[in-house]
Amino acid sequence: MSDKYLSIENVSKTFGHGRKAHEVLHDISLEVRRREFISLIGHSGCGKSTLLNVVAGLTPASEGAVILDNREVFQPGPDRAVVFQNHSLLPWLTVYQNVRLAVDKVFRHAKSAAERHDWTLHNLQLVHMQDALEKRPGEISGGMKQRVGIARAIAMSPKVLLLDEPFGALDALTRARLQDQVMQIHAALGNTVLMITHDVEEAVLLSDRIVMLTNGPSARIGSILDVPLSRPRARLDLAADPTYIGCRAAVLDFLHRRTRFVEAA
Repeated sequence: MSDKYLSIENVSKTFGHGRKAHEVLHDISLEVRRREFISLIGHSGCGKSTLLNVVAGLTPASEGAVILDNREVFQPGPDRAVVFQNHSLLPWLTVYQNVRLAVDKVFRHAKSAAERHDWTLHNLQLVHMQDALEKRPGEISGGMKQRVGIARAIAMSPKVLLLDEPFGALDALTRARLQDQVMQIHAALGNTVLMITHDVEEAVLLSDRIVMLTNGPSARIGSILDVPLSRPRARLDLAADPTYIGCRAAVLDFLHRRTRFVEAA
């Protein structure tokens, strides 16, 4: 992999002022390489979504900076596409129109109408939604909605794909299928991905590194775990893999035992 591509530099975030000030994140620094898949994991309320929003440009950092491809992030932009747990599709538009809207916004001057049409179809095919083009969000399942949300995000050709618990509201079987699709997309496109999850198995399955945050307030990076599993990864093959089991145990140990000692240090 190449050198740092996304750099989170000494980021702190405080909400409120004076006596009502509440520091959520404290001095977060992380370097992410191009094409790397990073998961952020930690207990609820530790500031994972706040950190993702800072990277997305949706929330300004109180201190520090986010640098993407040698440019500082100050506001939202198509170079950072976000997929939330709530799919955020426009209910009055079809599946095709929801994705085409993003494609038109980003590529209106770079691609012809025919090219934008083909690009929209291509990205819907990547998530296997080409047979539901004319359906509206109310006519498809939760898993299908999330697939459309992922298609919309990758159709923008972002430098970084930001995933905020994208599978958190789905049943186990649908979640597993979407995890497999995300791995396939990551392999095909070489995205740089930053994902929030509460699911330890998901983090180990998908990630190159897992960044573990301490409990808030003033959450810090408590530990970073390399996941040295070769790709492509098949979940059934990993079930008895000693590296997978060891990584899973290390994350569980941090979340359930080590966190309190890191915070007290």
